[in-house]
Parts: sequence; C-alpha cells; structure tokens
Amino acid sequence: MKKFIAFALVALMAMAGTNAAYAQENNGNNKSAQKAQRDAERARQKAEAAYLDSLMHQSAVAAIEGRQFVLEADKVVFKRGETAYVNANTNFVLMNDDRGTVQVAFNTAFGGPNGIGGVTVDGNVSNIKMKTTKRGDVNASFAVQGIGISAQVFVTLNRGSNEATVTITPNFNSNTLTLHGKVVPLEQSSIFKGRAL
Repeated sequence: MKKFIAFALVALMAMAGTNAAYAQENNGNNKSAQKAQRDAERARQKAEAAYLDSLMHQSAVAAIEGRQFVLEADKVVFKRGETAYVNANTNFVLMNDDRGTVQVAFNTAFGGPNGIGGVTVDGNVSNIKMKTTKRGDVNASFAVQGIGISAQVFVTLNRGSNEATVTITPNFNSNTLTLHGKVVPLEQSSIFKGRAL
C-alpha cells in the first residue's frame, strides 16, 4: 500500500510538473500573441495618423493656393524668444482672396487696440509669393496693408501635415512675432475678429 501511495504521489507530481510546463509554455505563447496584436494595432494607428496628416496637408496647400486660408495659432514667440500659449480663436493670420487679417490677442486685463487684448491689422493683400521647397515644405509670403499700419507675413507649412509657422514683421516697429499653429481652409475656421486698425 505504501508503494502504491508513493507511486501515486510520484505520478501526481509528474502530472503537475507537466501541467505547469504546459501552462508556462501556453502563457508564453499568449504573451507573444498579445504583443504581436499590440504591435499590429500601433502600426495601424500610426498609418492611419499619417494618412490623416497627409489629407490635412493637401487641404492646407489647396487653401493657401486658393487664397482662402486661416492659420490658427496656439503659440506665439516674441522677438527675444519669450513664448506664450494663446487661444487659437483670437490669434490668427487670415487670407480671403485679396483681403487679409493678422490678429494677436493675449489674455490680459487691458483690452488693447482691438478690444480683446492685442492688435488686429485688416487690409489689402499684396506681393503674394508661394514656393514649395525640395523637402516638401510650402513657403508663402504676402503683405497686409491696413489703414494705419501694415505687416509683412511669411508662412511655412510643414511637409506632411497642416502644422505651420508664421513670422509677422510689422512696418511700424521691429517687434517681429512668430506664430505656431495649423492652417485650415477659411470655411472650416472658427476665429473671432476684434476691431481692426
């Protein structure tokens, strides 16, 4: 009887060891399958994002070429490198055929000349130039002539997305501003314009 119990214990331990080894091997296969599934999902999301960025870029290029665009800025860099994050609805560069608007507005208690904390230049657009670099970036430049002031505007639309940088050089001082944001077609924009100068 003792031999039978000992044999049964050895058999049970062997079965338990086999089950543990099988479970560990099965668990390893599950982890590999889960990792492969996660990697495939990440690759799919990355390809989808690249495709959407490409569509946004094409839309932005068409809007710039058609002179019906708005750069909605969420970041402003001042002449000496100071940076401010701003509201894209009130900080923008707009072109509508032969009319243009450059507006900056900061969250301050002082209303500023445009009534929303900054300056708005609204006027005729002239000296429009556009060029695509070998790298694929789109550069555009134009002047906006307001009633009392004017500004020179330089737009760089990054390759493969609608992210862009705009440098604004006013004619009345040397306070050059750089805006960072997204170029969208005019009809898709949701901007708020203050009083123009």
